Amino acid sequence: MLVTGKLLKPLKEARYLNVENTDRYRPVLRLFYINYEKLKYWMYLEEVYEELKEDSYFAQYTIEQCQQDLATLVSWGNLDTMQDTRKVTTLEEFKNKKFRYQLSAYAIEIERMVIHLENLFVEGASLEPSLLERIRHNAHRLENILEEPEEKIYSWWNDLNNDFIRLNKNYHDYMRTLDSVKAEEIMKTREFLVFKDSLIEYLRNFVKGLQQNVDIIGHYIKKTPEENISKIIEKVLAYEMSIPRMDGEADEKLIKEKLEGRWQSIKEWFTSSNGREAEAGRVFDVTNDVIRKITRYATRISEMINAGANRREEYYKVAQMFNNCNNINEAHRLSSNVFGIESCLHLKGEIERETESINSGVYEERPHIVEITPRTRTYRDKAQRTGIIDRTKEKEAAKRAAIERIEMERKLLDSYIKDDRLDFAGLPVLEPSVRDTFLTWLSKALERKDRSAKTEDGRNYFIEEREGQTCVVECTDGKFIMPAYIICFK
Repeated sequence: MLVTGKLLKPLKEARYLNVENTDRYRPVLRLFYINYEKLKYWMYLEEVYEELKEDSYFAQYTIEQCQQDLATLVSWGNLDTMQDTRKVTTLEEFKNKKFRYQLSAYAIEIERMVIHLENLFVEGASLEPSLLERIRHNAHRLENILEEPEEKIYSWWNDLNNDFIRLNKNYHDYMRTLDSVKAEEIMKTREFLVFKDSLIEYLRNFVKGLQQNVDIIGHYIKKTPEENISKIIEKVLAYEMSIPRMDGEADEKLIKEKLEGRWQSIKEWFTSSNGREAEAGRVFDVTNDVIRKITRYATRISEMINAGANRREEYYKVAQMFNNCNNINEAHRLSSNVFGIESCLHLKGEIERETESINSGVYEERPHIVEITPRTRTYRDKAQRTGIIDRTKEKEAAKRAAIERIEMERKLLDSYIKDDRLDFAGLPVLEPSVRDTFLTWLSKALERKDRSAKTEDGRNYFIEEREGQTCVVECTDGKFIMPAYIICFK
């Protein structure tokens, strides 16, 4: 692949498809394209405006907006302009620059692509064996085509390539529809049985056309010398370059690469080389796989329908036989034949029987119930639904216990505070819980700049420190040395 400057630059001509005012730009260019198809290439501002105003969507559209939209499209390269000076009589009229507008070459191709995309799912693809016959006829002319003039060689080359492109494109589009999710869903319905025969016959005709023509076309291609192909390409290239063009000179190198690439694609499609299978062989296999898949789906649907019908009749017949039994014992004997050893399900487990008598039947003993749960990772037992239990008394008791505990802790802490001061140097032996509370108060205040904080019960305090002094705090689980802090309560 050769990366050129054209490949790297942004395509500003396609900008109108996805911008803020695209709902105005696209109708304008579509109007130009419709007139282009009618061989009306040039249009005036007033003509564009009048045709757009006929649609109710452009009821509020002004001629100033239309002129602005045309100027924007001109700047993006979608429209070409030409000043109309035929009816100019004054200098003022010449300065106003009354323009005529026409589509640029890029805009024409972009609109064609957009229209094709809009009708992508409307224009259904098809398989045409006649294209293979036409390609075979053109391939047969490879032997003596060099004797024809350049004009006929060029026409023959275009016919061959157009038929091949159409065959390849239609085949891929048609197979894409058969491999789609929608097609899979249709193949699983009973309605599919109505037209499956015609679909299979259609595909088989295409396969038959492949079998009849591919080998012959491949034979013509293989026996044609490479120098003859090179001469044909040179003549087609020479005629292509001789065509006068108003939009600039054609790139001879790119055209030659395109011609050689197309011939290589045709050759690889119909012949095998370097151990690689021809593309036509893969097409043949894929088409047969699709036919087998269609047949498989149709067979499965037929089996489901027939199995359902047969079982209904069998169930009805068995029900009639049970209904004709005179007593329960006769029904038991019939049941042993209908649901006997060959078809019944046997469950083995540790079942405790009430009696060991061999004369006791299954109808005389109580059933043994076995709960079966799904063997899946996501299975969970259903929660037992119970009523709401009134736990007011338990909550009140827990609340009173919590209040009593907090009150006891408060009294204990207050016993260490003397004259609203808690001096760590004068504390007695502490319990770990009391020590942790005091240290929590201390750390909360030291984290703030003003060294003040508030306890859990709302008392404000601040920290004093004896400069350079330390103290030893004794606890039941050990001792530790700390600065001589004093907590002062306000």
